[in-house]
Formats: sequence, C-alpha cells, structure tokens
Amino acid sequence: MTIGILGMLYFMIIVLANTIGAISGMGGGVIIKPIFDLVGVHQVAEISFYAAVAVFVMSIVSTYRQVQNGIKIAWRFAAWVSFGAVIGGFVGTALLDWFILRLPNEGYAKLIQIGLTIVTLLFAFVYTKYDRPKLSLQHVGWYVLCGFILGTLASLLGIGGGPINVSLLMLLFALPMKDATVYSICTIFFSQLAKLISIGLTSGFAIFDLRLLLFVIPAAIIGGFLGAKLSGLLSSDKVTIVFQMVILFVLLINIYNGLVLIL
Repeated sequence: MTIGILGMLYFMIIVLANTIGAISGMGGGVIIKPIFDLVGVHQVAEISFYAAVAVFVMSIVSTYRQVQNGIKIAWRFAAWVSFGAVIGGFVGTALLDWFILRLPNEGYAKLIQIGLTIVTLLFAFVYTKYDRPKLSLQHVGWYVLCGFILGTLASLLGIGGGPINVSLLMLLFALPMKDATVYSICTIFFSQLAKLISIGLTSGFAIFDLRLLLFVIPAAIIGGFLGAKLSGLLSSDKVTIVFQMVILFVLLINIYNGLVLIL
C-alpha cells in the first residue's frame, strides 16, 4: 500500500473517529486504535503514536470550540484532573513499552490492550445504560486520582481517552453526560501531551513515518471542529445515545481483533 493511499485511508478514519469522539467525549482513539489494528499495516507502538497525535490535536480544537460555544468549564477541577492525567500518561506509556519489550511478541501486548479495552467498554456501557449511583466527591485528592487512572489507561491502551473517561467522571463527581464529555476531552489533551513528550524523550519520533502526519493532523482538526459543532447542537440524551452506539461498535471490532490474534 502506497503512503498516499494509506494516508487517505487514515485521513477518513480519523475524521470520522474524531468527530464521534469529540461528540461523545471518548476521544477518537477508542475508534482509531482498533480500526488501525484491523488495517494491519503498523505495529503497536506506531499505531499508539498516530492515534495519540490525532487525539491530541482533536482535544485542542474541541476544547476551543466548546468554550466558543459557551460551555462553562470549572478550571480548578479541570486542572487537578488534568494534573493526574499527565502523571498517568507517563506511567501508561512506560507500562506499554515494558509490555512490548518483555512479552514474547507484540501479539501479547495487543491482546492485553484489547482485553482491558473490552472491560472498560462494558463498564461504560452498563453505567450509562442503567441508572447507577453517583458519588459527588469533592476533594482535590479524588480529582488527581481520577485523572491518574484515566491518563494511565489512555496511554497504556493507545486509545487516547476512551469511554471510561466519561463514565468515571459521572460516577465520582455526579456530572451530567455533556459536562463529563467536556472534562474528558480536557484530560485527553494532557494525557496525550504526556505520552508524546515521553515518546520524544525515549525512542524519539524518527522511528515513525512522519509523512503520515500530513494526513493525520488535518483530519484531526476537521474531526475536532465537526464534533464540537455537533455536540453543541445535540441534547444530553442524544449524546448518551451516540456514546452507547459507539461503545457497541468498538466492542465488536475489539472482539474480532482479539479472536484473530488468538486463532
């Protein structure tokens, strides 16, 4: 497959994934990662890098547009959760590197990612589908711990954010769905910033085909703008429906990818 054809394929995937990811607060990585696995051109570390860049750019655009749309953000809360996400981003990247180095082959690392992703998908679907308790925690320590968990999972799984972001924010802090999606995107920005810095300080970026960023970055920008625009038009109930539909779609892809690796 030529770089142009692959780039256009990645472009279309990222636009769609980031649009849906910005609406639902998942970040596009939860869609990008399994579909890139399905395409099967790149290895675990490469897919994680391209997904991280796409989701990082999307989070900047989406947050800017949400503020422009008049969404009020509690910046103190966002800052502490994001601080935890930065630490978690470094930890998650280190864990992924450790798995890739220590396991017999990359297939095992992919299986771990797929298995943990399926668990988080199921948790998120059940929590948003049924009326579950909300804790209304307010201490700074909980904000940082929540961010740390989200940042670690985002970088370890290579999905940028994922459905657990929104669900955990709703569970711990009693946030409405639409508010949780906004803060989810904020934590995604910082966790992916930490991931990209970590990559730059360890392996560096020269090991990746950076020509693909000419397709990845514009696609991420377009997806971020479209997602933020649609999010402003949709009600909280509609956002919840989009969220649950994406979970089921991504769950099926991950199960298929897992079965291919096992069989």
